[in-house]
Amino acid sequence: MAADTAEAVEVRGALVRLRRATGLPVAFGGLVEPGRPQIRISELSGTATTALRSLAVVSGNGLGGKVAALARPCAVTDYSASRQISHEYDGAVATEGLRSVLAVPLVVRRKVRGVLYGALRTAQPLGDRTLSAAVAAARDVEQALVARDEARAVLTAVREPAGPPSGAAWERVREAHGTLRSLAQRVEDPALRAELLAVCGRLAGAASAAPPEPQGRTAELSPREVDVLSCVAVGSTNAAAAERLGLRPETVKGYLRSAMRKLGARTRWEAVVAARCAGVLP
Repeated sequence: MAADTAEAVEVRGALVRLRRATGLPVAFGGLVEPGRPQIRISELSGTATTALRSLAVVSGNGLGGKVAALARPCAVTDYSASRQISHEYDGAVATEGLRSVLAVPLVVRRKVRGVLYGALRTAQPLGDRTLSAAVAAARDVEQALVARDEARAVLTAVREPAGPPSGAAWERVREAHGTLRSLAQRVEDPALRAELLAVCGRLAGAASAAPPEPQGRTAELSPREVDVLSCVAVGSTNAAAAERLGLRPETVKGYLRSAMRKLGARTRWEAVVAARCAGVLP
């Protein structure tokens, strides 16, 4: 895995956040190599040697391999003496001088995509607070990976060489658009959030390639109003939209009423149609 890929950058940032949140002096991690049952350690933070760099961790082997196989976090108090794991990587771990180590999987759509590690150079228990902070750092990476996967899928769907997408294909694009918008609001990285919203804008602009729909009234909708309409467009109830966007149902109703008023729509579906005609939704 090249160190300058977008995914590797996400891992690198998560390691910095993991160390800051836990106080652990060392963190490292990497992603599953495509087509191979192993994780390549590509990112190091706080290490004193290069012993762990480019280490290939096979699923089931060592602490990281165990985490990858079980898809759940694990920790050991003294790595080299632990009976909970196998010891294929003791040499690299000992060279770096690590004793207590935790590992957290990166799970996207039920598949392990990588592992983050945090470690101490002394043998002492790593408490629940430390493990929870490591899990939170992993969730950030998972969210970013989901967002990038969705963006790639959407861009592929709208890159049709011969004519506009079919009705079924266009509905998949619309659903992905809604997913991207809801993901964008939960992404903390402002650059990634802007990238996701730019992709959403490209999808909305591509609506002219879709089958023509009745012309409606244009309006300047707020980002949150567009978020709500994108959920409504794929059949979400107010309650489902609220859960998806991290809002209260009453707040969703308020945004929906405001959007309907701006679009001159009497029903939620009329508002969706008008937003599509205005190029706000795909």
